[in-house]
Amino acid sequence: MATGLAQGIEKGHKVTKIAQSRPGRKGRSQKRVKQCREIVREVVGLSPYERRILDMIATGGAAADKRIYKFAKRRLGSHKRAVQKREDIKAVSSAARAKKAAA
Repeated sequence: MATGLAQGIEKGHKVTKIAQSRPGRKGRSQKRVKQCREIVREVVGLSPYERRILDMIATGGAAADKRIYKFAKRRLGSHKRAVQKREDIKAVSSAARAKKAAA
């Protein structure tokens, strides 16, 4: 708690503390943001490295998951992001396959 004086242990300007907001909500995606991102993905499509990951999924193989992970990690920088991207692209791939099978 500041005293308003320029010297001493609790030196500094007196201010009233602002009540903190709910930190538990931070990072949670909103419905509107999610919808916007879906529309952008639909319009813009995949980036070149994402298309390359999609191609790796299509060609498959025994160590495809590991290769995809290593490639994504190099591009994205962290384990968590790489794993998440791999799952996202797998979902895109399975959705495309399901759409193709339905048509």
